[in-house]
Amino acid sequence: MSLNIKFGVSTWLWTSPFNAEAIALFSKIKKMGYGVVEIPVEDPALIDVKKVKEALSAYGLQPVICGAFGKNRDLTHDDPSYHQVSFEYIQSCLNICRDLGADFFCGPMYSAVGKARPVSSEQKKIEWERAVVNLRKVCEMAAERGLEIALEPLNRFESDLINTAEDVMRLIGDINHPVAKVSLDGFHMNIEEPDIEKAILLAGDKLIHVQVPENYRGTPGTGQTRWDAYFRGLSAIRYKGAVSIESFTPQIQELAGSVCIWRPLAQSQDIFASEGLQFLKKWASGAYINPTSEDLLPINVKL
Repeated sequence: MSLNIKFGVSTWLWTSPFNAEAIALFSKIKKMGYGVVEIPVEDPALIDVKKVKEALSAYGLQPVICGAFGKNRDLTHDDPSYHQVSFEYIQSCLNICRDLGADFFCGPMYSAVGKARPVSSEQKKIEWERAVVNLRKVCEMAAERGLEIALEPLNRFESDLINTAEDVMRLIGDINHPVAKVSLDGFHMNIEEPDIEKAILLAGDKLIHVQVPENYRGTPGTGQTRWDAYFRGLSAIRYKGAVSIESFTPQIQELAGSVCIWRPLAQSQDIFASEGLQFLKKWASGAYINPTSEDLLPINVKL
């Protein structure tokens, strides 16, 4: 038994923001054996759609477009001007998705990343309703372009609104739009989910994207992640999307600071991507369905 999935990697592993120079990464990504590239859109004006599309075609890579939701992009803010900024940004990203042939737009677009505060139940209800109403508008924008959106839960240190698969499933239930779907990120799941397999099962056929850094955002296979639980969950829902490595380079100080990476997480970013893919291919073949204690050791300390 094996998983019928695609393998992807985010350009955030090497650089930020994505711009014309970042297109040069596509050759490396393809040579390593990836079929999917995650393109994070920090500034839509930096995305040369024509050049990116040509490079994707040249290297046979499928794009996944991910959003970056800083403090000014907040659909739950008390000030409606923040909502308008968010809508304009999301519209630009949806246009990029459409023009590059991506199927969906991915990210924690319900609120600003880092918005994590103790708030009253009344305020939380207000912000929840704003997320529902505004994301329903986003769904309409996506549907007009033949796209879906993939909403991503974040850990408690990065969001006080959506932390778990249960949270995001309740959110898309309230949004009640057919293009509202789910993306799950293993880094956040390892913090928030008591059982990764159950979280995947809960998302079910709404799950259209999966990101898998290690529990500490390092190379897959070098940490404490329960890869057997991932395998069982994804097998049970017959997941056929991409499983993608999302982590970040410590070399770009602004990016590293925003995700609190203060040290290198691998010998090099190329080794991170290459060894991570080797592990994921072995994992997807069913190698860790019934792991032994040795299987669960990091790959660089096998006995």
